[in-house]
Amino acid sequence: MDVVDVRNGAVTERAGAAGGSGITQAPHPDGVTGARVTVELEVAAGAHRFWDVISDVSRIGEFSPECVGASWLDEAAPGPRQGASFRATNRFADGHTVEVPCVVTEAERSAVFAWAVLDRSGDPAAPGSVWRYELRPGSAPGTTLVRHTFEHGPGDTGARRSPETFQERLGQLHDHMSRTLTAMAAAAV
Repeated sequence: MDVVDVRNGAVTERAGAAGGSGITQAPHPDGVTGARVTVELEVAAGAHRFWDVISDVSRIGEFSPECVGASWLDEAAPGPRQGASFRATNRFADGHTVEVPCVVTEAERSAVFAWAVLDRSGDPAAPGSVWRYELRPGSAPGTTLVRHTFEHGPGDTGARRSPETFQERLGQLHDHMSRTLTAMAAAAV
């Protein structure tokens, strides 16, 4: 789903449009590293307001069908800044729950919020995945175009242990990311 105007409920889908939503197959020979899912949404909220919603990791459980919670680990200086750490809890359709350590890789107010999900090695240079929100002015005053991206990294993840279900997982991520952005958009107005 690309564009949702929450002021009047109109929904326009442009899956696969240039620069829009879609799934990009992994360019790496392992079939996993570099696989990408992108979802775009135009929201009826300014970039400052929407950035406040996406960068408050403690609220993700309100919006996501999979990531049911998160909390900052840096109690002395919690919040969205480069290098800050948080722990997220993901619950999958089969009931399996996993906690993942994350580190913020980019935090520029009203422009970008990104983080790496670390694998067991804890190496931010080789994460399991990288998640990113990019904000740009929308097509009308007071709107923001949000691009939400998942990219599988070189780190160890469940996808590496179950490559036969990876394509299905990418489709599931696309659906969950679309639903998350739609819920965030409703909360931001």
